[in-house]
Amino acid sequence: MRFSNRVGRISESATMAVTAEAARLKREGVDVVALGAGEPDFPTPNNIKRAGIQAIHDNFTRYTAAGGIPELKEAIVAWHGREFSTNYGPQECIATVGGKHAIFNFLAALVDTDDEVILPVPYWVTFFDVINYYGGKPVAVTPSEANGFSLTVDDVERAITDRTKVLVVNSPNNPSGAVVAQEEFERILELTSSQGIILLSDECYSHFVYNSTPFSIAAAENARKNVVIAGSLSKTFAMTGWRLGYLLGPAALISNVNKLQSHATSNPSSIVQKAAIEALNGPMDAVYAMLEQYRGRREYVVAALDDIPGVRCPQPNGAFYAYPNIGSSFGRGGVSSSMDFAQKLLREAHVAIVPGEAFGTSEHIRLSYAASMEELEEGIRRIRVFITGLP
Repeated sequence: MRFSNRVGRISESATMAVTAEAARLKREGVDVVALGAGEPDFPTPNNIKRAGIQAIHDNFTRYTAAGGIPELKEAIVAWHGREFSTNYGPQECIATVGGKHAIFNFLAALVDTDDEVILPVPYWVTFFDVINYYGGKPVAVTPSEANGFSLTVDDVERAITDRTKVLVVNSPNNPSGAVVAQEEFERILELTSSQGIILLSDECYSHFVYNSTPFSIAAAENARKNVVIAGSLSKTFAMTGWRLGYLLGPAALISNVNKLQSHATSNPSSIVQKAAIEALNGPMDAVYAMLEQYRGRREYVVAALDDIPGVRCPQPNGAFYAYPNIGSSFGRGGVSSSMDFAQKLLREAHVAIVPGEAFGTSEHIRLSYAASMEELEEGIRRIRVFITGLP
């Protein structure tokens, strides 16, 4: 069978592959500490679950409009307006099958062959592959590690060419936890707008910030023409398996994404749409409770990793990941890359993490601290023993 060039340009998601391998070992009875998956360890709040159950009882199980029911779009734009002082209308909104789907559709609607997309490093794995899938050219730009990988306007300016179509900014960032300061983000927007470049802001982790107040670049003056927001309920409301995301942007873009979605997936699950309305219209207490738990875990994880000889861990200011530099381990015990490190760590110490190669860097690993303190303590204990034991 001869496969398309498009599918040959992408690889399996490294984060999903690590999750699958850890699950396989667990099924075989291996005591694996799984710190690879980017998934809240908290249950979906009860009010959201009840809304989904009620939708089933009400037989709300038929097709809906491809881009979501009007009540859901109204709930999305109203929630975004309350949280970030934006004023989108329903015609500037589409609901998707998770945030990943929103990004996939956005890039499909905008990127043609050889269009350049500026992609700050480290980047979430899917961005790189989807840009390649559509024939675009990812242009990597690496902010200073000493500055926690936080993107600056100077970083962006150096990467712009006459073929630049899109800048992707994921802040808070997966995998580094870097947060672009509001003033710097506004300078980046001013630059991209002056060049006619579309700024895609991935707000997946918007509410998990530790040293600042959540904000959206969409609230900036004159943002509406050149800014597109990709959002997700997965992390904010602990709804990863429910699969509900959204795009906010110019009505013409949303119309074209809707056209694509009508052929690709049709509507997000009708049941999930009802649950999402409750999430967006309901209380935010569970979100703030998760944030406080993550804050305590972050403090422990960063200090514990920094205490391991040869390990340096930049301070994550958002999301729920640590991205330590383990390059000092290279050349010891057959470890020559973060991929070697990750595979050997899983095989010998039974700790699942994600290698930095998946995110565009060579000397780092990603740990998720969306796990219990017991798991984090045991996992880092094993990592310490593993590293110090390398010959």
